[in-house]
Amino acid sequence: MQVIAPGITRVATSKNDNSYLVEGVDGLTVVDAGRAGAADAVLHAAATLGMGVVRIVLTHAHPDHVQGSAVLRRRTSARVYIHNADAAWLSRGRVPADGRSGAMARRYDGLAAGQWTPVDADDVLTDGDVVGGLRVIHTPGHSPGHIALLHESTRAVLVGDAVFRTGRLGLGPAGFAADPDSRAAAVARIPGDLSAVGFGHGDPLIGQEVTDFETWRSRLAR
Repeated sequence: MQVIAPGITRVATSKNDNSYLVEGVDGLTVVDAGRAGAADAVLHAAATLGMGVVRIVLTHAHPDHVQGSAVLRRRTSARVYIHNADAAWLSRGRVPADGRSGAMARRYDGLAAGQWTPVDADDVLTDGDVVGGLRVIHTPGHSPGHIALLHESTRAVLVGDAVFRTGRLGLGPAGFAADPDSRAAAVARIPGDLSAVGFGHGDPLIGQEVTDFETWRSRLAR
């Protein structure tokens, strides 16, 4: 567990994957449910915080972010939210064949490891919505309904897979994205003046480290 901003805790659900717990007056919002076995780590962290999970907000419908959703919802009765452009994928239990730009990624989606127990969202999100104190920023490219989430009270942002920090900042493998050419424009939609940046994969940027994100983003725009 790692506090990245007041009221926001990172939970490393595996060596490479992160979920986040966001505290609210009504309980905890889980941002991304992780892989199939991630629920135990998320619920242990919630118990440590002494709060119950009331909602699950998914940045996008890829297996490493949603496989844990069915178990987590069953164990908490939390409501599940996702952008409307990814809701059908979540309900289907896999990324469709046209949902990836690369052949290797499409083959992965055909394996059991690339699929999940279908989940029907309790509500769908669109750009500008606020849920659990988080402002929805539509950042399509990695998936059609990918979102980043701005915690307005602290100016921390959770970017899902819009940006990866695995060794260094980057957009991630193009073949695993639905529309790789849209990703840079999506990143430009994330606001500035940030206190922290949390990634689906990799360590967060906190405090002065956030300047690394802005420097990288300015280079991306050139």
